[in-house]
Amino acid sequence: MFRKRNFREGEFDRGPEFPLPPPSQRGAMSLEESVARRRSVRRYKGEPLSLSQLSQVLWSAQGITHAEGLRAAPSAGATYPLEVYVFVGRGGVEGLEAAIYHYNVENHSLCRHKEGDFRQQLSTAALDQEFIAQAPVDIVICGLYERTAWQYGRRAERYVHMEAGHVGGNIHLQAVALGLAAVMVGAFSDEDVSRVMNLEREVKPLYIIPLGKPR
Repeated sequence: MFRKRNFREGEFDRGPEFPLPPPSQRGAMSLEESVARRRSVRRYKGEPLSLSQLSQVLWSAQGITHAEGLRAAPSAGATYPLEVYVFVGRGGVEGLEAAIYHYNVENHSLCRHKEGDFRQQLSTAALDQEFIAQAPVDIVICGLYERTAWQYGRRAERYVHMEAGHVGGNIHLQAVALGLAAVMVGAFSDEDVSRVMNLEREVKPLYIIPLGKPR
């Protein structure tokens, strides 16, 4: 039996907050072209992303797209069980220091979760996949099953995993539309990733998505 526990937006935001540039709803590349060009890329240039590029990708992942608070990706019962974290390496994003950041959906901002460059530790926790350490940015999608389970019981696990797939797809297609590259990584030690990130016990890592300019 699942116990109900509501984690409110911003509950994990304890560090300084950094506003993100407003996202755009019009792009230079069509959806059809981004679908056709989408590939898994594991080699990245040593060049930083712009803050606007990161902003656009995060908005595509979980950004608010409706006055009632509905988001860019579908969610069972609008329970929104996912939390998005960003590993930014040294020089990985223009204007941002190296740190692990949490994406605050309501404010469209980043809150510093843990100071420092932890890409190598994340790579080690992901079975030594070195391209994770080489990408300027790694997005980690995490889930809180209880947000969905209080409404859907044991079927919640399936719904949360579906939602992580929706968000991952949005991130990948938006990356392509911006001229960036990404790859979806599911092979990692849950416990080790949680330890690197200092996650609450209820927060479970589901997906790692390296992001950068293709080499």
